[in-house]
Order: sequence, then C-alpha cells, then structure tokens
Amino acid sequence: MVMSEGLCVDKYVKKYYRDSSHAYAVKKLSLMLFDEVNKTFDDIPLKSRKLLETAAILHDIGYNIESKNHNKHSLTLIIENGLQGFNENETLMIANIARYHRGSLPDKTKHEKYAELNKKERKLVKKLSAILRLCDGLDRAHLELIKSLKANYYEDNGVFEVLLESNILERNPDISSAIRKKDLFEKVFQVQLVFKFI
Repeated sequence: MVMSEGLCVDKYVKKYYRDSSHAYAVKKLSLMLFDEVNKTFDDIPLKSRKLLETAAILHDIGYNIESKNHNKHSLTLIIENGLQGFNENETLMIANIARYHRGSLPDKTKHEKYAELNKKERKLVKKLSAILRLCDGLDRAHLELIKSLKANYYEDNGVFEVLLESNILERNPDISSAIRKKDLFEKVFQVQLVFKFI
C-alpha cells in the first residue's frame, strides 16, 4: 500500500537544499550506473530504480542539521517526514540507502534501522547504496565534472570497468573519493572495480 502522507521529493528539495545541483548530478550518475550494473548482472529489480533515484536526490538533506553525521540525519529526516508515493517499508529502504552514501557500511548488528528490514531488503539496500556511494564520490567537488558513464564487465578476471566521460577538456577530474568509496560495491557485486576516463 502506497502512503499519501509525507513530503513529496520536490518539497524535500525546497525545504532542505539551498542548491540541489549536486543531488541531481548524483541522481543522474546513479541511474546511469544502475542501468549498467543491471545490464551486467540482471539481479536488481527494475522497480528499485525509483528507490535509488529518490535516495540519490535526498542523500544530503541531513546537512541541514549537521555536517559531521549528515548521512545519519538524512536517514532520520526521511523516516520522520515520510515520503509521498512510497509505503512505510519503501521509505525505510530509501532512508537506509541515503544513510549509507558515506561512512560505515551496512551492519544489521549495529544499525537499528537497517536491521528492521528483512534479508532480501537488506541485500537490495546494500546494492543500491553501493551505487549511490560511488556516484556521490564521483561528484565530490559538487562541480558536475562527470558527463556520463558506461561499464564493461570482464567475467574471466572479475573486473568491472567504469568508463567515465569528463565534462572538462584539459584534464581528468579528481575521482579519489569514488576510489575510496568502492569497497561496498566490490563486496556486494564481488568484482574488482576500476575507473577509466574515455
């Protein structure tokens, strides 16, 4: 059952962001990467694309409370305000996906809101969080320096290669944040992740 109460995504954006360009840049990259991952592994339900899209837009709303733990505050704000168009369980999943865009990895023994999800939902949250985590890292500077991405999977050696197209001509953007945040992606998809500019 879909909830009618709660804030719609647009109201969250108006209420919690002064500048939402980073959120929408991360959303764009996240959906591109979702499509590439799904084309390769075909094990993420297509309907979960909307969960990722919403979490990507809302992942940084917690900055409104505090910078240091903004990812945890994003989780709290989404749960407390609800999300129009999503049921309670979907809202909890979106909140968790947003929460894990940075910081510690999902852990049902330590994280109460993550533990409230069933095993299948937790597995999906891990996958979608892994995608969001990387894409947030790709726009770390909040300058929309990555224009597009594609991926190749080399099954023989387990390499998942993400091909990045830069928005700047003279040099490649700094993607060290995405490289640092690849741990969850490699863990849940059981690949070695490499980035390459084209």
